[in-house]
Amino acid sequence: MLDNLSKFDVILASSSPRRKELLQRLGIDFKVRTLLGIDESYPAELKGEEIAKFIARKKADDYRESMLANELIITADTLVTFNGEELGKPHSVENAKEMLYKLSGRVHEVSTGVCVFTKDRLENFVTTSKVTFAELTEDEIDFYVEKYLPLDKAGAYGIQDWIGLAAVSCLDGSYYNVMGLPMQRLYSCLKTF
Repeated sequence: MLDNLSKFDVILASSSPRRKELLQRLGIDFKVRTLLGIDESYPAELKGEEIAKFIARKKADDYRESMLANELIITADTLVTFNGEELGKPHSVENAKEMLYKLSGRVHEVSTGVCVFTKDRLENFVTTSKVTFAELTEDEIDFYVEKYLPLDKAGAYGIQDWIGLAAVSCLDGSYYNVMGLPMQRLYSCLKTF
């Protein structure tokens, strides 16, 4: 499938092992390329999914400067939003635990912004999923954070980890979006290139 991509060198512009795994599952030949020092700041008036879409586009702009004519590049950014508060990647173990206490027993949103682009074309979209967590005990939160060290994950958790099995009681939207790439939406987009 996606034979139309054979004319491109496909680049995943992400160091996320989850995004790499998901793209591999589509059977696409691609390489990973990451740039250091990408500025992920955003205007204060943006909220939730607008932020994820904006940052994915901002990352794309950084890559466009050095891309080759035959490359197709994919950038992405995932953000968790709870009660209007954006929860990015935790900066410490304690911060990760604080995030999980907030999410325990409640509903939150996970938005992934994606940019797919070549020298001649750019597609920028966002997908949002609603996730409901069951109540988590202090022991469960401590166990998860200490065993899985989710410091590289928005909202301090990975749905594919233990916590996804133990805490996610309801999911409205794409599971893969919560993992870091909305695969069906991405696949549909890639078919058009």
